[in-house]
Amino acid sequence: MISVDDLNKYYGPRRAVSDVSFSVEKGEILGFLGPNGAGKTTTMRILTGFLPASSGTATIAGFDVFKQPIEARRHLGYLPENVPLYTEMTVGAYLDFMAKIKAIPGGVRKARVEEAMELTDITDRRGQLIGKLSKGYRQRVGLAQAVLGKPPVLILDEPTVGLDPRQIIEVRNLIKSLGGEHTVILSTHILPEVSMTCSRVVIIADGRVVAMDTPDNLAHRLRGSENIRLEVRGPQNEVIKRLRALPRVLRADAESMGNGHVAVTVACDANTDLREDLAKSVIEGGWGLLEMRPVGMSLEEVFLQLTTSEEPEAA
Repeated sequence: MISVDDLNKYYGPRRAVSDVSFSVEKGEILGFLGPNGAGKTTTMRILTGFLPASSGTATIAGFDVFKQPIEARRHLGYLPENVPLYTEMTVGAYLDFMAKIKAIPGGVRKARVEEAMELTDITDRRGQLIGKLSKGYRQRVGLAQAVLGKPPVLILDEPTVGLDPRQIIEVRNLIKSLGGEHTVILSTHILPEVSMTCSRVVIIADGRVVAMDTPDNLAHRLRGSENIRLEVRGPQNEVIKRLRALPRVLRADAESMGNGHVAVTVACDANTDLREDLAKSVIEGGWGLLEMRPVGMSLEEVFLQLTTSEEPEAA
């Protein structure tokens, strides 16, 4: 549904985007991540037709962004970081105005406006001035204009910036509901939002793609091992000695939790499931196994490792 190949953007001698390539499948929600100045917004503006590329190709729903810009835009809804709203207009009037700009036929325009307001839960704000709305509701109005006309592709640049925690959850749930019917690129600095919303991520640094995979796969690939955390009721030194002796255990670290309980983090070979062996070893030692769970590398750790490397490797 979205295809980007060898995209480059120069500002004079400086290359802001360098050989960026990725694709997004129909119905997928893709997280687009990177530190400030990495090239995220530049890439999104190129995709939406706001900026020309220096070289490379990009298509939206099969239409070339550069050679068929009007057709590409007809299949695209865009929410920029700073939502362009007319604060002196009411919600209903603004969305009707935007529907006209998007050339939605008069026979279905009213129905499309109603559908967009219902989808974003702002129907009860129809007659309210946009300037009187909270930040959260303004974001909803921005999302409503993006989904007008039911475009198959949505590009959302920092859709939850400036929102309070409750509003972030509401907008996050709204974006999740858009997946399936819409193909979505979501740019955000809120990394837990990506883990909860996106099925796949692209991480960009210094204008280059440094990783592209699911959050879980990225964590496994970077860590190089599987980590399991156990809580055991038993003597710390004996527990740690016994678990370290197991085949395919690379490392085991322990800390006392008091009351005779010890927390152990075991690192084992990647793609190895040692849970059964660990449980058996604890029980045979005559101790109590109170908890056992996998420990993943957080998306924050993945992000930092990939974007602070001196020589990032493109995935």
